Amino acid sequence: MTGSKFITVEGIEGVGKSTHSRTLCEYLRDRGIDVLATREPGGTRLGERIRGLLLDAGEPPMHPESELLLIFGARAEHLHQVVLPALAAGRWVVCDRFTDATYAYQGGGRGISYPRIAALEQWVQNDLRPHVTVLLDADVQVALSRVRTRSAEDRFERESLDFFTRVRHAYLELATREPRRFRVVDANGPLQDVRRRIVAVCEGLIAAE
Repeated sequence: MTGSKFITVEGIEGVGKSTHSRTLCEYLRDRGIDVLATREPGGTRLGERIRGLLLDAGEPPMHPESELLLIFGARAEHLHQVVLPALAAGRWVVCDRFTDATYAYQGGGRGISYPRIAALEQWVQNDLRPHVTVLLDADVQVALSRVRTRSAEDRFERESLDFFTRVRHAYLELATREPRRFRVVDANGPLQDVRRRIVAVCEGLIAAE
């Protein structure tokens, strides 16, 4: 995997993950880096079908453990079909959400124990971990105010303020535990301000090569 880099983008709903993942990819491509953009849950045909089940607000309530297992099922398929082949080919991979989201949402949000998540993480991923994780962080009320302007909320977007407060706290706790991997980016302000911060992170990644 020489020359490859696995970058993940994380954060609660409303912080602009999808938008800023594209910014990151565009910047790297403009610098001649071969980048694969993907997302979780999803990234494969099966993964996208599982994503539909997980996000569908019309589905009956799901047990947290069922949610967790579906996520790791989609992740296993994603890794074997998409991420690992790309890294083996020397490409950079930028993934919108990965296992830190599982610790934050299913761990912090749903209350599943971290050791249970860690056991699945090791089983599915072996020793694969992101080289760099960009955590877009914003005040929960600011982020949710952006979400509430959308036409239809998915199953996660309908969660409570308390739920997202727990998720955000879990993300920041993860970043504190692994400061060398995480790049925490203030996502509270205008889009262009956040974009400049993302570009600064990109410049740092390239400079480290």
